[in-house]
Amino acid sequence: MEPVAPTLERIVGNRVRRAPESALLAWPLACGSAVAERTRALEFTRGILRVEVPDTGWRAELQHLAPRYVAAMNRYTAGGVTRIEFVTRKPQL
Repeated sequence: MEPVAPTLERIVGNRVRRAPESALLAWPLACGSAVAERTRALEFTRGILRVEVPDTGWRAELQHLAPRYVAAMNRYTAGGVTRIEFVTRKPQL
């Protein structure tokens, strides 16, 4: 019997890869649920994924993990993510 997790990942990955906005959809898969709850993929242009983060502390921490996230993103996207740019959320007035 084959483990469920790899099969599920393959099915979801194939679906996400076909979507026009695959990089935006793949962000929660690449970063995991804990990070996805606090961040938001904003746009994907010319290989750069822009992700909104809550504050500068999160931005610094995630910047260190960016190479891992780029590798994970490229497992789920057909668009070729080359870099992730983390931007701080603007305070609400």
